Amino acid sequence: MKTIFITGASTGLGKAAAQLFQNNGWKVIATMRNPEAAADLAALENVTVLPLDVTDPEQIKSTVKQALELGDIDVVYNNAGYGLIGPLEALSDDQIVKQLDTNLLGVIRVTQAFIPYFREQKRGMFISTTSIGGLVAFPLGSTYHATKWALEGWSESLAFELNTLGIDIKTVSPGGIKTDFVSRSLDSASSPAYEDMTNSLFSKMEGMMEAASTPEQIAAVVYEAATDGKKQLRYVAGEDAKAIYAQRLELGDEAFREQFGKQFM
Repeated sequence: MKTIFITGASTGLGKAAAQLFQNNGWKVIATMRNPEAAADLAALENVTVLPLDVTDPEQIKSTVKQALELGDIDVVYNNAGYGLIGPLEALSDDQIVKQLDTNLLGVIRVTQAFIPYFREQKRGMFISTTSIGGLVAFPLGSTYHATKWALEGWSESLAFELNTLGIDIKTVSPGGIKTDFVSRSLDSASSPAYEDMTNSLFSKMEGMMEAASTPEQIAAVVYEAATDGKKQLRYVAGEDAKAIYAQRLELGDEAFREQFGKQFM
């Protein structure tokens, strides 16, 4: 029986992935900041819930140690993250640091903690939730995109290191997901100078969420990445994300940017 370790598993995509892997006969170690929020997950057979705040380096070490004491781990799924929207000049330094700390450094730290174990095993896999926002950019998301584009480049580089050791690394890049992400996992700031663009973005987001995938649909792509045996790095997930990414590849960066940007101006 294989085991997957998941961060950010209390709701949304992380929770859907935990349920899907469990349903397919895997052991699941589901981690989150507040384990008491996941009593229903903890009640499932072969699911262990552990506390993990990915911005806490000491807790990462202790939780990873605890997880490895439970038995072998085959896949580590870095899913914890949230969105930050707003013009850069309106963001506080605390907001910027928290975004980088959670979305980027958290993934790097968790991965680093597991590499020695996978290296000794000569096998293992890391999967990270990036975003279509790691392959294209929307207005007013500069710091969020900084983390997601960084994860894409980090994963591509790390693949060269890890593949030679028998370790796989993959990214799953969803478009919109029909969850309470906008109300629960979104931080924002505003400035009157950018009011028109902000209003335009939020009105467009409502329409875009109609084309969004369910958490279960994206979780199925995570499961595919974990089990398909391919050396593929990047999995674009959801029809909306696939359409946007195909358009970028077809038009080329500059023409795409010009056309895409007109929607929000």
